[in-house]
Amino acid sequence: MQKVLIVTDSLACLTKELVEQYGIRIVPLNIHFNGKVYKDWVDITPDEAYELFLKAPQSWGSSAPSPADYLKVFRELGSRIKSILCVTASSKVSSTHDVAKLAREQAEDEFPQTSIEVVDSQLATAAEGLVALAAAQAARAGKSLAEVVKVAEEIRDKVTFLAFLDTIRYVYRSGRIPKVAAVAGSMLNIKPVLTMSSGLVRFAGAVRTKERGIERMLKIMRDKVGQNPVHVAVMHAYALEEAKKLKERVALAFNCVELWLTEFSPLMGYATGTGTLGLAFYKDD
Repeated sequence: MQKVLIVTDSLACLTKELVEQYGIRIVPLNIHFNGKVYKDWVDITPDEAYELFLKAPQSWGSSAPSPADYLKVFRELGSRIKSILCVTASSKVSSTHDVAKLAREQAEDEFPQTSIEVVDSQLATAAEGLVALAAAQAARAGKSLAEVVKVAEEIRDKVTFLAFLDTIRYVYRSGRIPKVAAVAGSMLNIKPVLTMSSGLVRFAGAVRTKERGIERMLKIMRDKVGQNPVHVAVMHAYALEEAKKLKERVALAFNCVELWLTEFSPLMGYATGTGTLGLAFYKDD
């Protein structure tokens, strides 16, 4: 019998099929465009959001969920189950972690019979999704809340995130580099490969072509996992066909026990730009 239910945010980039299969609840972030607010992955698909972004990037914005958004989910789940694990995006790149903790404090006052744990994944995109998914799989196996939290923390420490950006032009929107440097890098045709460590996005290298960027990601992955069984998510920002080809290459080159394809949340794609491809993975011990 399942004792724990999992909550995460839309930055985790979990597919509709995975969410339904494991009963994971998603708290969406907000996309703002021309005075309208859309719930990420709910009111608008990633493709639709990218199309708005490409049409008028200056009119595009985003915001985190409110504590009330998390509290609503905690209330709904608390009426059915006594234990909830909420996995959030890295607290160093998003306010979702702090918001979820505020909601937990209020929930504990309202229904003290329900235990709620909030875990900082120290990741984002499908790397965060892999943490939430592993926790959901442990919960499905009947693990206790403490055991599910332990699984989430163990997977968090094993997951690697890589992303190849087809352009560096928009990275300044993340606040990581000045706009002038982004524009200069774009003029020089520099295409960065990014990773995450200690909760922050960092540069893992730069290439001149998309093929070299993909090869760089695959080499890093190969060096880390070898032929060990590996769990993999392939990601893209408005580049489905290229992502499908990358998924095929991963399936042929690695011993995948889990392999799925998803889209970057547009809230991440806002800074990476369309054409971004990514990998999130961890190996079985």
